[in-house]
Amino acid sequence: MRRAVSWPFVGPPVALLIVLGAIGARGAPPAVDVTTWCFGCAAVLLVIKLLLWITTSDRAFARGDRLATQAHTVVTDDYPVFIAARHNQSVALRIETKFIAVDSSCIVPMSVHEKQAWAAYTIRPKIQRELPRFLRAPDKTSLRHKWREDLLPADVVALRTAVTAEAIPKLVGTCEIDQSVPVSSAFHGGAEEASRRLELFLENNLLRYAAEGNKPSAHATSNLSSHLHFGHISSLEIALAVQEYAEQHSLMAGEFLEQLTVRRELAFNFARFSASPESFASLPDWARRTMEKHAGDPRPFLYSPEQFEKADTHDPLWNAAQKELLLRGIIHGYYRMYWAKKIIEWSPNYEEALQLMIRLHDVYALDGRDPNTYTNILWCFGLHDRPWVERPVFGQLRYMSFDGMKRKTDINAYVREIALLELNGQDPYRI
Repeated sequence: MRRAVSWPFVGPPVALLIVLGAIGARGAPPAVDVTTWCFGCAAVLLVIKLLLWITTSDRAFARGDRLATQAHTVVTDDYPVFIAARHNQSVALRIETKFIAVDSSCIVPMSVHEKQAWAAYTIRPKIQRELPRFLRAPDKTSLRHKWREDLLPADVVALRTAVTAEAIPKLVGTCEIDQSVPVSSAFHGGAEEASRRLELFLENNLLRYAAEGNKPSAHATSNLSSHLHFGHISSLEIALAVQEYAEQHSLMAGEFLEQLTVRRELAFNFARFSASPESFASLPDWARRTMEKHAGDPRPFLYSPEQFEKADTHDPLWNAAQKELLLRGIIHGYYRMYWAKKIIEWSPNYEEALQLMIRLHDVYALDGRDPNTYTNILWCFGLHDRPWVERPVFGQLRYMSFDGMKRKTDINAYVREIALLELNGQDPYRI
């Protein structure tokens, strides 16, 4: 299931690119680095937004295979989770055309790392060492051959869909998704929206980010996670813009760039090298041992999946966080940690807690089905963390409390904000 949104979040960011060098331009691609070539593109370039993913008919696959045989090169996104990872493996076996996977998610490519990093402190030195090499604007290339509509095979033309603002409701209505999930109250999709949010962050929030980024009611974050997930904007574009703006205005951008590069790319590193990024098999030994030891501990409260989904618990902060997920399609990162920790504490067992977190993200979160999603969920079970003081239910897993949130954040302001949003449906943070 996928959230229906008011502008198409077409994703994951793995739209298949078929470089039609074979149609009118059989020559080798120009001698530029593959990332520049793929996105500047030096041959005729056709972007097929993976209709082949949403149908398994032999006819559709035959069209894709035939189109690929006429292409010079097939280029896809090197994305380590969800359908993309499986799709990339299967396509390579179906076609004889050259097939290239490009890492468009990370600034320092995942392939630079040789193994899974233990934690942020182990990957940080390597990322910082490699950033001067990769944190730069891509070289510009010129097209050798301009696109012509008659290059597209007739039966492929039928697969193309014109997407306009007026047509979106009808298009969404034909999708095989859970139509009961409402549109996001806060977010539109698309590159233009992503650019507007980046500009808003630079002008209003970058100055406040280090001090207020972990205060949800302050709204000092970039709100770009869903746009990053769906490929509407790249982390490279964001990092370059933040770096330039910070230099021009004498601002400190280190806290934000740490999250964008080290923390985010740690998640992609985990997803790339983990055999099972959605399971406890990827956790450190100490975390699995402590959960085994405390599996039978009595839970202070027990809620069913339906009660969690409907935000029907005794905790006003948890309920507000879940309602933000239902209404906006996001939860502020700091409260999302608390949200997850309480699901652990109030579920019958750890496995049910894990599966519920994943399902709620899959259904409602605009940045679900993402390396950051799986990594941050498993962080709540000890991934990339260390043992803490032992306590019931959590064992040595890190604990988070309502009182701690109350000391560090303005819980009342946040709860009021979500209650008002639920009441009138008007989101003041929609742009």
